[in-house]
Amino acid sequence: MNTLYKIALFFCLLFFVSCSSDTNSNTENTEPKNYKYLALGDSYTIGQSVCETCRFPIQLQDSISKYIDDIDTFQTKIIAQTGWTTSNLKSGITSQNPPNDYDLVTLLIGVNNQYQNTPFNVYEQEFPELASTAIEKAKGKKENVIVVSIPDYAFTPFGGGNTSISTQIDDYNAFAENYCNTNNITFINITDITRLGLAQTNLVATDGLHPSKIAYTKFVERILPKAKIKLGL
Repeated sequence: MNTLYKIALFFCLLFFVSCSSDTNSNTENTEPKNYKYLALGDSYTIGQSVCETCRFPIQLQDSISKYIDDIDTFQTKIIAQTGWTTSNLKSGITSQNPPNDYDLVTLLIGVNNQYQNTPFNVYEQEFPELASTAIEKAKGKKENVIVVSIPDYAFTPFGGGNTSISTQIDDYNAFAENYCNTNNITFINITDITRLGLAQTNLVATDGLHPSKIAYTKFVERILPKAKIKLGL
């Protein structure tokens, strides 16, 4: 009996050591991931008139961070300025020359083309160029890119419900959405959220023109599910 007990104990200890070794090996082989996100745009991306953590790219970063492992990191780079047209954004990207290694790229551009009365054919030429650049920066993978529709500032105190603004914004968004659908690029519409701005004043920032933190949170609620899929989360 004593001999059988010793043999059984030996095999139990052998099994435990083997399992422990496998577990340690798996742990040691797990390397931290560094997720990289590039946000391209204008005032709606840089977050004019809201705090730095209130703008949608940073809110998106914070939301995504809840789904990654503790050892992983998530970095966000923003190339955007208030007043930028498609031409300005192209120049900004060229100037900063970010690497082509981003896991996620968002593109939201065009409102200043409309506001500055830039000929529409400029957008027709430069939006596809910017979409191609976004893909290039996203490791050459269009599935890593999200295009976000242009908010409608007609529904702010500044816009005063001007329907001609809305009509023109619709034209820009229709072109961008059609291009994205044709080229299998994810397009997310957030324009309808901003069209509640006159009825729900908390969706407008204190400057009476740009989206508020609350509005950007609603943007992120729509962007996050697609972003998680693209990041494999």
